[in-house]
Amino acid sequence: MRSTERVAVAESNHANDLRDDGRRLVTDGGVDFNAPESLLVVSNRQPYRHEWVNGDDNGEDDGDDNENSNDPGERDVTVDEPTGGLTAGLDPIMRAIGGTWIAWGDGSADRAVTDENDCVDVPPGSDDQYTLRRVWLSDEAVDGYYTGYSNRVLWPLCHGMTELLEYRPTDLEWYRHVNRQFADAVLEEATDESVIWLQDYHLGLAPSMIQAKAPAGATVAQFWHIPWPDPSSFAACPNARELLVGLLGSDVFGFHIERYGTAFLECVEETLPSATVDYRERTVRYDGHETRIVATPMGVDANSYEERAREIGDDRWDSLRERYDIPDGCAVGLGVDRLDYTKGIPERLAALERLFEGYPEWRESFTFLQKATPSRTEIPSYDRLGRQVRSTVDHINERFGTDDWQPIVYTEDFLDRADLTTLYREADLLVVSSVRDGMNLVAQEYVASSIDGDGALVLSEHAGAANALGYPAFTIDPADTDRFARTVADALGAPKSERTTRMAALRTHVFDHDLEWWMDQQFAHIEAARFPAVDRRVNDVSRSL
Repeated sequence: MRSTERVAVAESNHANDLRDDGRRLVTDGGVDFNAPESLLVVSNRQPYRHEWVNGDDNGEDDGDDNENSNDPGERDVTVDEPTGGLTAGLDPIMRAIGGTWIAWGDGSADRAVTDENDCVDVPPGSDDQYTLRRVWLSDEAVDGYYTGYSNRVLWPLCHGMTELLEYRPTDLEWYRHVNRQFADAVLEEATDESVIWLQDYHLGLAPSMIQAKAPAGATVAQFWHIPWPDPSSFAACPNARELLVGLLGSDVFGFHIERYGTAFLECVEETLPSATVDYRERTVRYDGHETRIVATPMGVDANSYEERAREIGDDRWDSLRERYDIPDGCAVGLGVDRLDYTKGIPERLAALERLFEGYPEWRESFTFLQKATPSRTEIPSYDRLGRQVRSTVDHINERFGTDDWQPIVYTEDFLDRADLTTLYREADLLVVSSVRDGMNLVAQEYVASSIDGDGALVLSEHAGAANALGYPAFTIDPADTDRFARTVADALGAPKSERTTRMAALRTHVFDHDLEWWMDQQFAHIEAARFPAVDRRVNDVSRSL
């Protein structure tokens, strides 16, 4: 197994070599390319958040004339560090290469620790630091740009759930405004050598805003972490043409899997008649500019999950069993999700109810622990979902539960990384039942943490992860309740030899296509856009994967 700690350790150890030797990096596929001289990462979410832990916790100026009243040295500040996903993955790269990360500053003490240019060096106290530049958003901007257009329009639209789309015209105005704020911040930092790498659907208009005014040598790339809709769904987008034009400001536009890129090309062809779409080369030429469409499935820091799983003592699992009243000897199923309508939690609960109906041998011998995190509760569809899920759990427990056993343990508790890793390590199976998902990193985290090698992954065929992980998982269609229940029963009852064979194959893929591999592929595609002469080598490597 390859150590993904190489990103954080080896690159840091060789930082001087990178600077003295043209900043050369090598992909796992053997393609040499130059690390960007100036890397600008742009995302809604920031990698480090500063929070007040005492005193005035809103971080605002209270009118005190004391010149030190806003000095963090006068009050205690805590720093939230990246714990997973994109921020945790990019942080070590930024520390090794250097550069600037531009993101929304949403911490209560964020303003207090930044300089006159809204910048702060992160991580605090480290010899390997980079610049975090913060963009400030008003409450009204957050409601319109983030809660509004990003999550009432783009999120349901891209997941093919247009019936849940809630369009408020002022939200689009805020989305434009905030994208311009981000673009202006980028343009103040960009140079001829800059690689500008935007992340996800919150910044769909920014690429063209940046491309129009960026220095001639700068490269603009964007990675879209959620699905892309087919043309029939995309037709419901209230500003379809504007969004596509915004995204086509990218030199490289990335997705997790090929079919999302193909859907994007189809939407461009239908919506922008003047665009030239080349399906074979995966390019779009529009208004004199070419955009490359690429697909690379994102991985996780697999080695870190495995190491944590090996370090955790059995007493933590005993404590979790006691906390959630899971009887000794019960097989344990696990779900770890935001309370989001794309995650298929109601479909999962329907299948579990059918399991206990049709397979009574699992009553009192199998407990399913559902960890749910409330999300975007100010949006009515999310609030309704939360109430539906809690009500269904109560119904199932009332129907099948006994004095000593509950079929479903439901919790919205905060679980730290050690507790979550313990659940991953000990669960007999993990269920991912997304009705549509860009990738789903939870599935990979579970596999990386399954050090005993006999867990089972029950995985929706509609999750992006299913394209990468395939057969070794027990695949399901969340809408087919009978088949779903039967598959869970099959996974629970599978011989140990079958479970270990499947898990070994899953672990091989997850470790071979980890977060470091994904980063290498991203930089290779970006470098190919910067220097087309290496494009053939990049494509040859991609086709061999």
